[in-house]
Amino acid sequence: MTRILMVCLGNICRSPLAHGILESKLSTEEFYVDSAGTGNYHIGSPPDQRSIEVARRFGVNISNQRCRQFQVSDFDYFDLIYVMDKSNLSTVVKLARNPLDISKVHLILNSEEPNHKEVPDPYYGNHKDFEHVYNLLEEACETISIHLKKIN
Repeated sequence: MTRILMVCLGNICRSPLAHGILESKLSTEEFYVDSAGTGNYHIGSPPDQRSIEVARRFGVNISNQRCRQFQVSDFDYFDLIYVMDKSNLSTVVKLARNPLDISKVHLILNSEEPNHKEVPDPYYGNHKDFEHVYNLLEEACETISIHLKKIN
């Protein structure tokens, strides 16, 4: 089984969306998807209501997810760790113990354009910002799911 972790700052906006979207595209018998935050602000809480609503509009249910903080032990459990922005990347890489840990960590957006490598945090925005993030993550997760299905 391939295990994938999605990581953002608080684990209430971006990573729950990425978690739900990717999970909806993959077989649960072959893949396990989870999410975490680099911060400890919302541990045990459900995702932001705006993330739940935008996901629901697109047929993805993330309402049962609960926020948790990224832990060093996640490097042992997960095969791939996708982060939403460069700040998350820096935080997670600083916790890495060795080159193998670092090799598991990737920015989720794999754009050739330098200005389009990060998923913006919609927390202080409005519903359009959450929908924009959903669309970015939908495209990224589609690419990831196609790649994962090919190698499994």
